[in-house]
Amino acid sequence: MNTNDIYQALGVSAAVLAYGERILGTLTEQFAAIDANAELGQAKVLAAMQKNRVNATHFAATTGYGYDDEGRDTLERVYADTFHTEAALVRPQLVCGTHALAVALSANLLPGDELLAISGKPYDTLEEVIGIRPSPCSLAEYGVTYQQVDLLADGGFDLPAIRAAVNEKTKLVHIQRSKGYQTRPTLSVAQIGEAIAAVKSVKPDVVVMADNCYGEFVEPIEPSDVGADMCVGSLIKNPGGGLAPIGGYIAGTQACVDRCAYRLSAPGLGQEVGANLGLMPALFQGFFLAPTVTAAALRGAVFAAAAYESLGYRVVPSSSETRHDIIQAIELGSEAAMCAFCKGIQQAAPVDSYVTPVPAPMPGYDAQVIMAAGAFVQGSSIELSADGPVRPPYAVYFQGGLTWPHAKLGVLLSLQKMLDAGLIAL
Repeated sequence: MNTNDIYQALGVSAAVLAYGERILGTLTEQFAAIDANAELGQAKVLAAMQKNRVNATHFAATTGYGYDDEGRDTLERVYADTFHTEAALVRPQLVCGTHALAVALSANLLPGDELLAISGKPYDTLEEVIGIRPSPCSLAEYGVTYQQVDLLADGGFDLPAIRAAVNEKTKLVHIQRSKGYQTRPTLSVAQIGEAIAAVKSVKPDVVVMADNCYGEFVEPIEPSDVGADMCVGSLIKNPGGGLAPIGGYIAGTQACVDRCAYRLSAPGLGQEVGANLGLMPALFQGFFLAPTVTAAALRGAVFAAAAYESLGYRVVPSSSETRHDIIQAIELGSEAAMCAFCKGIQQAAPVDSYVTPVPAPMPGYDAQVIMAAGAFVQGSSIELSADGPVRPPYAVYFQGGLTWPHAKLGVLLSLQKMLDAGLIAL
């Protein structure tokens, strides 16, 4: 049995396979750039692990209070050195990216302070954290005010408006690197650095937090390299490398991370408590693999972009653009097309491949959401997945793929289901 035979056994027709190969023939230059960046990222992580003398004793499990957990503390030093920050908080007790962001915000904002979002309205699940949509225990309920500066029509920062918005109450500035459920461009680290410089020129002591979800290891540098006081993300996205079963991280200044640790546990306890529950091997090894796993996801995103833009769909970013996160937005134009696309991604999964995804309500969202994901870790966005709110322009957000061949299969099967439904012609 050859490769073509196994693809056809998995449900990919000869026509779709041939179309995919034609598209791949145009992507050599983009793939080479992705691989070069992965090599750099791998070297950064390896250097941080060697500097901190990671050894087998750091994989030991701890329970209860987790006092004197050297493995946990070493992992946090590895993250801090990789992200070039003074400190880091890396914990399974940070249950998701939204939780990590909520901890970072609530730890560094007090009643009477103002939160300023300078990349427009944040991701849907943060709306209730902030209080844009009323919710118990929101920042608004505790007396934190909010304002935002929208991005320009081209997706860039409105630097004059940002400078004008910073005032005596502004305590923390929020930047969302990735697009979320929007079809705007993802912000580059260079753009983020310019925006931080603009903010700090008005108020040097303001805290800048970058939501780094989906962006880690995509570029040679991170927002912490260009002035962000905190970088925040999820371990079931890029930095977990597909092995972390849970967790989040906050990397930044010692003062900010200390406050986050006090908020996560309790004042006076901070980073001294928090058992690792036997997760250290997965968290260390996942971080070690993260640069190459991220590269596999990026290859898949570029392939998806090229395949669908060639069929006339609007894709963000285009297949030729430089990447700043792993997410590929594809405007499919109808609910039927979203369902067909997601059906293909689900069929490519190693887990629950027989399930048919359908739109359904989801906590934190104001529209029904369709999600395709057959993951080893529930909700893991670094594993092959696709999702999106079922509302115009009916954009699906494709991301992940622990290996390039798996990401490739997902794109091919999405095309197959679109073809079978009569939505495309090759």
